[in-house]
Amino acid sequence: MGLWCSTDRFADDERTLLSNHFTDVDGPVFALINLPEVVKGALFARYSRTPKSLRRLFLDEFADIATSGRLADAGVRRAESIYDRIFLEYGDDSVAQLGGVHLACEQASQLLTKVIEWGRLAGYLEQSTRYIAYDDKPGGRWRYVVPPEVETVPPLAERYRGVLDDTFETYARWIGPMQSYFRERFPQDPADPDSVYGATIRAKALDSLRGMLPAATRSNVGVYASGQTYEHLLMRMRAHPLAEVREYSDLILAQLRKVIPAFLTRVDMEKRGVAWSRYFEETREQTRDAALQTLGGLPPEPRETVTLTDWDPAAEEKLVAAALYAVTDLPDDQLLTAARAMDPDERAHILAAYVGERGNRRHKPGRAFERTSYRFDVLCDYGAFRDLQRHRMLTVEWQRLTTDHGFAVSPDIEDAGVRADWDRVMEASATLAREVREAGHEEAAQYAVCMAFRVRFVLQMSTREAFHLIELRSSPQGHPAYRAVAHEMHRQIREVAGHRAVADAMSWVDHSDVDLERLEAERRTEARRRTLSAE
Repeated sequence: MGLWCSTDRFADDERTLLSNHFTDVDGPVFALINLPEVVKGALFARYSRTPKSLRRLFLDEFADIATSGRLADAGVRRAESIYDRIFLEYGDDSVAQLGGVHLACEQASQLLTKVIEWGRLAGYLEQSTRYIAYDDKPGGRWRYVVPPEVETVPPLAERYRGVLDDTFETYARWIGPMQSYFRERFPQDPADPDSVYGATIRAKALDSLRGMLPAATRSNVGVYASGQTYEHLLMRMRAHPLAEVREYSDLILAQLRKVIPAFLTRVDMEKRGVAWSRYFEETREQTRDAALQTLGGLPPEPRETVTLTDWDPAAEEKLVAAALYAVTDLPDDQLLTAARAMDPDERAHILAAYVGERGNRRHKPGRAFERTSYRFDVLCDYGAFRDLQRHRMLTVEWQRLTTDHGFAVSPDIEDAGVRADWDRVMEASATLAREVREAGHEEAAQYAVCMAFRVRFVLQMSTREAFHLIELRSSPQGHPAYRAVAHEMHRQIREVAGHRAVADAMSWVDHSDVDLERLEAERRTEARRRTLSAE
């Protein structure tokens, strides 16, 4: 190593102990292993308030957590006491960011998965309707949630199950014919292995049919988050109007407390988390009441799928000033004045230099593009919303899922002969949602709504995030529904906002027509498999 670093000197027995819990005993960079999350967090909490190195701190103050290479309960309790003292007494919320947990959240409704992902401050991996067919019946039941609000009303529950059973049966019945339809429409290239072609056709069929699936459809979600993120998630879930969400919050809290109990002390404390959850609930209801009082029965005006509702007319001037900031010694406002005085060609030259030659879509321009933002109002099917909602570095808010905005249907549904069943399922969905709503369960009515129905939501993002979202979601392997949204966002940045330099810099936006979205991706995957097997 070229850089000089001072090093601690450890005795042989200390090195043996350290090697059980640190990936390197000598170097300046190392990872912590074989330690509970609360111990890692407590170590880092003390780390910020001592001149000692982390390994020396561990030996001096945490050595009692290790006995013959195994963790002792006394050490964990000591770590938790440190957490209590720093976290609760001093209110240092950043301490709760120092430990994380991988959590599996299974058999959750589509509505619940969106609540879990709402904060977007974690890593999420969600079961995909593109690769998984919902045509099986584990435990003798189709994979959907009967919400507690409906379950407590037996006649309504029976009606609900009947409609959703028929929905899933119809969906499952069409998977085979849809694959046959696409095989006939897009014959196999002799150069493509059966595995590549079969996976592509199956994904295409499932993509086409996913709109039949209701929001009650069960899914599995993997989450990796810090203690602070889980704390905020749980306090919001405990205030949610859906019973499934509130019940699930209790399950999550119980499991997290087996791993990071000290991180979650405040969640159900009356004057802390309970009061916070109550605040969320009260402000939601007060805002809804205020909306009814001031807006009354004001009907929504008709809108296209995507509407650019807010942007900065001086965006390109501000982007130029921001791009120049790090490479000059001039103050921000002076740079902005200079950028305004430039002619369009000069500004374009600077932005082109800042963006550079992008070898692929992962080569994104720097943080200067966070200087300005765009706000889009989107009205698209719930299936596409599920994919767009998962982006982290943006603001997303959505309205209640209803059948009021109508449903989407692809030409393939018509051409393959599915349209009659499609319309029947949509009509049954709308009728059931109305019946659940009329029974006094307006929020729970969302479970009955099929994912082909449109939902309104807003996406607000910096220009830098717009690069990521639009280029990723326009890629050829993407679902046609959200590709259309990405294409329209790109067009409106250019034509409505007039930000041509920004739109041109998004050089990896793909506007091509694609027949089999997954084909090229499956071919690349197969090529990688062959390379690995040959090594």
